[in-house]
Amino acid sequence: MPPKRKAVDGSRVGRASKRATPVPSSTPQSVLSDDDYTDPGVQNSDVDGDNIKKVVEKFSLQTFSRDKKSQVLKQDPHFGYKDFSSLPLKPDHANRPLWIEPLKGTITLESFSPLASQAQDFLTTIAEPLSRPTHLHEYRLTGNSLYAAVSVGLLPADIINFLDRLSKTPLPETIKQFIVNFTKSYGKIKVVLKHNRFFVESSDPAMLQTLLQDEVIGAQRVENSEGIIQQAAPKMGGLVIPGTKDAAGLRQNPDQKPENGEGEAPPLKDDDLLVSLRDEDDDDEDQAQVHSFEIPNTSVEAVKARCQSMGCPALEEYDFRNDEINPTLDIDLKPNAQIRSYQEKSLSKMFGNGRAKSGIIVLPCGAGKTLVGITAACTIKKGTIVLCTSSMSVVQWRNEFLRWSNIDPNDIAIFTSDNKERFRRSTGIIVSTYSMVSQTRARSHDAEKMMDWMQSREWGLMILDEVHVVPASMFRKVTSAIATQTKLGLTATLLREDDKIKDLNFLIGPKLYEANWMELAEQGHIAKVQCAEVWCPMTTEFYTEYMREKSRKAALLYIMNPRKFQACQFLIDYHEKRGDKVIVFSDNVYALERYALKLNKAYIYGGTPQNERLRILENFQHNEQVNTIFLSKIGDTSLDLPEATCLIQISSHYGSRRQEAQRLGRILRAKRRNDEGFNAFFYSLVSKDTDEMYYSSKRQAFLVDQGYAFKVITHLQGIENLEGLAYTTAAERRELLQEVMLQNETSAAR
Repeated sequence: MPPKRKAVDGSRVGRASKRATPVPSSTPQSVLSDDDYTDPGVQNSDVDGDNIKKVVEKFSLQTFSRDKKSQVLKQDPHFGYKDFSSLPLKPDHANRPLWIEPLKGTITLESFSPLASQAQDFLTTIAEPLSRPTHLHEYRLTGNSLYAAVSVGLLPADIINFLDRLSKTPLPETIKQFIVNFTKSYGKIKVVLKHNRFFVESSDPAMLQTLLQDEVIGAQRVENSEGIIQQAAPKMGGLVIPGTKDAAGLRQNPDQKPENGEGEAPPLKDDDLLVSLRDEDDDDEDQAQVHSFEIPNTSVEAVKARCQSMGCPALEEYDFRNDEINPTLDIDLKPNAQIRSYQEKSLSKMFGNGRAKSGIIVLPCGAGKTLVGITAACTIKKGTIVLCTSSMSVVQWRNEFLRWSNIDPNDIAIFTSDNKERFRRSTGIIVSTYSMVSQTRARSHDAEKMMDWMQSREWGLMILDEVHVVPASMFRKVTSAIATQTKLGLTATLLREDDKIKDLNFLIGPKLYEANWMELAEQGHIAKVQCAEVWCPMTTEFYTEYMREKSRKAALLYIMNPRKFQACQFLIDYHEKRGDKVIVFSDNVYALERYALKLNKAYIYGGTPQNERLRILENFQHNEQVNTIFLSKIGDTSLDLPEATCLIQISSHYGSRRQEAQRLGRILRAKRRNDEGFNAFFYSLVSKDTDEMYYSSKRQAFLVDQGYAFKVITHLQGIENLEGLAYTTAAERRELLQEVMLQNETSAAR
């Protein structure tokens, strides 16, 4: 039985790999984050970034419990503070599925427990998923996760009661204190737009008084306003998200009134466990109240910044149904568009109280992130901006809007270097790229006019596609340039190697929802993927030069390894014969061209003209004679190729976990095959006994945490019998080696 990659702690991946393979002497620091967008005009000394870092650190459980170790556990000479044998077990602990670590807030869930499904829904709301293999799931309680929990209406008592009910041990006091202390201020303040006026709002009048007594915020309150205003808290009633069963029923009988008799659609069904934990009181005298005071439009950013520095970041909410100033966009989902249960759940977190909350939704590639964004636009029905990573993505987003919604094609425009359109009516949708909007250098006359026009308007929704790639500096430029009420970030991998992902919680909003990859695969919403790592021995000639080479050219030698080429050729032939559509990924452009030309296949990289890219992709999707294409890293994100069922990776970006997950996502959309078991295949070709094996184990960490197992293949049965197999003679291999050695370091690095 072939070996499989096991889930290992991220901190141990490097050590485990170093024992088996040579360790790179110096991994370039510039490649660790692999930011897709950078701006040389931005200085490294970012004051806002430092402030965000301080707030992030302030709201971590490790910081909170740093001085409490002696109060919780006695340090063991062998295990340090990781010895929890002193914690008493409850008598019926076998029936409870949670283990809770007192100091770091790590929660381990026994996924085989009968209570696991309910527990998963709740844990996803209050904690960050760390690892979700088959039998044990790990989550971590963080300030950011609590931020998301309170934003959907959970109270500290709800969270504590839930954890204590399902924990095998009594809930540690540090966990209780952390939850209570940080939810006191987290998410209690909201900045809301009503009737085109901004209000600072809270359900706690004492907190509002604290803000008004602050010298910065108090000075911003609108003079001669009504002071602190008290009113009933908003509810979901009357808001129906398009594409749900409730919306379908409303379409069939628009005159039908719900059972409550007040002409409102029934509220969305939330998770049963969440509902059971929320306080419900039908007594009108005890109806929840909110308090607010008005601030001028020009002071919103200053007030938000001050709230953040005070340790109580303000949630952004948009009362779009009462926005009578901005024109309403004529858009709705088509009658045949039905969103899935997990998509509805993610949107219910965004519109939980009848208003639109800014935040991030995390769904696997192929699970319908685009449709979630379109449904959000159809719900808000105001001017919308969609920002993408590339011009190809811009075209795809526009086409998806036309496919799923009834929007007039004249109401959706494109803003790229080649197209600078405007919608013709009072409101509409603009689809553009991050780089076009955040450009700081001189623009063309048409682009400058387009930006002035966009900046002169107020937008209801900004959809940020692949939000994980946007550095904080660029995002601030985007948000400061365009006035937007609600920001919705969409991504499959809320992950960055430079750990800057935490910034997004403060720059956009909390993570509203994150789906379980394995659960969606079991339900048939995404493809079931067989992941494999193919070990390719280095030929004698190539390995000799590899051991001598100290420059970046060493990487080119293990990428161009003839045995790896043969494995790639064999797998392409095998999968084409069984009817698969194959994508081959290579970060290295020189290798991409050499492989593709040798095998007579089409390829796309950064230098490929836009019209040529579209032609190749069109052929791949609809031409039965074109079953394989080669892509550089431009295909990592925002590329919709639902026909692809097999992916082969021949070169990658060092140890980037995010890139590995994004590439796997290119085949998660596969629905054409209905085979039992696996219906998609992911191969990573690795040259044995090289640095590539070290990087490979690091790259797989995220996918292993999602529950994927990597099968290791040491020999491809039948490869020696493949007709036309390349580089079978020593002369061919030496000729290839000479060609590779003639390349400069630029070819190895690009």
